[in-house]
Amino acid sequence: MEKRFRVGIVGLSAERGWATTAHIPALRALADVFEIAGVANTSLASAQAAAAAYDIPRAFENVAELVASPEIDFVVVTVKVPYHKEVVSAALEARKAVYCEWPLGNGLGEATELARLANESKALAVIGTQAIASPELGFIRKLIDEGYVGDVLSSTYISAGVSWGDHIPRGDAYAMDSRNGATLLSVIGGHAIAAAQNILGPIREIDAVLSCRRQTVSITETGESVPMKTPDHVMINAVLDSGAPLSLQLRGGLPRGTRLLWEINGTEGDLRITAAVEQAPVVNISPLRVEGGRKGQEGYIALEIPQSFYFGLEDAVAARNVAGIYRLVADDLRLGTRTAPNFNDALALHKVLSAIEQSDQTGRRVRVG
Repeated sequence: MEKRFRVGIVGLSAERGWATTAHIPALRALADVFEIAGVANTSLASAQAAAAAYDIPRAFENVAELVASPEIDFVVVTVKVPYHKEVVSAALEARKAVYCEWPLGNGLGEATELARLANESKALAVIGTQAIASPELGFIRKLIDEGYVGDVLSSTYISAGVSWGDHIPRGDAYAMDSRNGATLLSVIGGHAIAAAQNILGPIREIDAVLSCRRQTVSITETGESVPMKTPDHVMINAVLDSGAPLSLQLRGGLPRGTRLLWEINGTEGDLRITAAVEQAPVVNISPLRVEGGRKGQEGYIALEIPQSFYFGLEDAVAARNVAGIYRLVADDLRLGTRTAPNFNDALALHKVLSAIEQSDQTGRRVRVG
């Protein structure tokens, strides 16, 4: 049996959260490669509770102890964005391979510093832009590469924000303040832009408007009112390196109408992508419906995605694309390759977000980078 890589998770709750719903099932689906060996949280008691809940061998007293341990090969960072820099830096300074959830840092400055540390350490440093591991996006990429749409003329992308609506779960309250780095733009927008650039190529320049239309939001569990201190609506007009225009709109909450619609229009045909799971209508999580139409045809037809694009966990909506990233990580750790999205990719994406913010602040078109 090949060596299994021992994983230490930072930010695993005993009860709920992204690590619980996505990372634990994804890692266990790849148990021939990964062994969940330890957990560290804000307190030893919290780590012990998580270790007991998920049958993890060791609860570490703190992050420093986890990253220094010879029992840990690979550190997974699922804490809230304001703590990414501290935890990721500790892992890289310990020369440990690391997976950090997106966004990499709280703004471009932190992302720049973490990418620098990763390059200096030469450790495997993976960013969780899991949309690029979506089976459906793999299929779409193949269609475009094979000329299904011909030359891309334009693309339009509309998505719900899920959070940043009228009602939010208590755990999302911190994301209602832009200073914490987890915004509609950085989270939903970051994943959407990562997917769009993966399929269509880099964004070259941007016009953007960020709007905060709600003054308050309500906590679902308590009814408490929380100030909205971040945009709940994003409008972007961009030009790709190819010259094709990309229009992207993000709306906070779960609107009654269109929740995810991505159209790619070309000289030979068109593609239409929608969410198969209406309660998670974001490209990085939901399975996707793919429809297409070519010259001489009326309307769209459903396109069947070959089973070869799937890798299991089809019913585990939150975990399946995360597992896709871990499959790339497994190859990188075993073979010394660099196929998983890395911190340099994350930095490039942060530069796009920074250009969007600059455009909104100045009222001008901004060139990325």
